[in-house]
Amino acid sequence: MIKLPALLLAIGYGLMLWLFSAWRLKRQMDATSTPLADPTLERVFGRMADVLEVDRIRVNVHEVEPVNGLAAPDGRIFLTRGFLNKYKAGEVTAEELASVVAHELGHVSLGHARRRLIDFSGQNAIRVVLAGVLGRLVPGIGVWVANAISSMVAARLSRQDEYEADAYASALLVKSGIGLEPQKSLFRKLGKLTGMGGVGAPAWLMSHPKSEDRIAAIEALEARWSQPRLDPPR
Repeated sequence: MIKLPALLLAIGYGLMLWLFSAWRLKRQMDATSTPLADPTLERVFGRMADVLEVDRIRVNVHEVEPVNGLAAPDGRIFLTRGFLNKYKAGEVTAEELASVVAHELGHVSLGHARRRLIDFSGQNAIRVVLAGVLGRLVPGIGVWVANAISSMVAARLSRQDEYEADAYASALLVKSGIGLEPQKSLFRKLGKLTGMGGVGAPAWLMSHPKSEDRIAAIEALEARWSQPRLDPPR
């Protein structure tokens, strides 16, 4: 039987590990990032800033080659140099990059970093409980099964965050007049841009949903928003 002190220790360990990871990420980003300075991108991002009623959306460039966007736990938004190189090469449009920034703004505005802090600590406790129980029932593989189940739970929660950030981005893109096509077109080419080509782990283990599923979710929102509103009964 798992005792309460062991659970509290697991939760505390998860909390400290997450905080350490966030601290290490901040140091890494501070050392390897520069402010984005591109007039065309600034103008497109400015349309979203107007909707959000802020002076500007500050974006930083993470000086690494992989194509990615990131919302740091401290609320800063990053695009990688690799992503910007694709933009300069004409493989990605300014509006498509705006959809990435809108998605990362969604993570910040919806408090996903704080949610992950809580979830990560809880998942660590679940892992300890499952490892203790399954270790007795199936010695030798119980710990492995517990880790696998915990990873599946974490991946599902992460995919939920991605869908929520996509929906936030969709609303912001529509309100700013950019529209949803850049968001969808970026997902269509994402596999080629990242070199994944759609090949990877099974969907239930991936921390991000499949691009086609994300496009379908965006189109469902688009269909719902385009429906005419009925006047309320008198």
